[in-house]
Amino acid sequence: MARVRIFYGSTTGNTEEVASMIADQLGDAVEYVRDISSASVEDLAGAETLILGVSTWDDGQLQQDWERFFPQLDGIDLEGKPVALFGLGNSYGFSGQYCDAMGILYRKIVQCCGNVVGFWPRDGYAFKTSGAIVDGRFCGLALDQENEGDKTAGRVTGWVGQVRGELGL
Repeated sequence: MARVRIFYGSTTGNTEEVASMIADQLGDAVEYVRDISSASVEDLAGAETLILGVSTWDDGQLQQDWERFFPQLDGIDLEGKPVALFGLGNSYGFSGQYCDAMGILYRKIVQCCGNVVGFWPRDGYAFKTSGAIVDGRFCGLALDQENEGDKTAGRVTGWVGQVRGELGL
């Protein structure tokens, strides 16, 4: 069974909460869950499978802990490594940058040769634009805890089930 390491950046606690929900549903497949602010390059490089969580801030930027860690991704060989993404954004107040940080992270992971899994349909979402849309789908699970928190549990359950299948867990 693939061992999954989950890394997240969380300013308000929402992304950390979702990371815990995902870990709970993956159960024994999870090696550990860690805030990216306390992670090392070796932590990510040594994982069999990664799940990365990021929230979008300001005008579509990475959360501050991811902003600091981001340049270190260039030193990680992710050749063929499965990587799933989840992102949090505000689809109402920042509808023109919804989950853009997840798209920024996606492009970096692809540049580092990671194998991104867990693309998610945009059906049922209301937003203007998103840098996380790739080929008509989100490049990972998109969530809005501020305005659509009632949809989070169902979306997480559906996405984790999909990712389990894609990873053979």
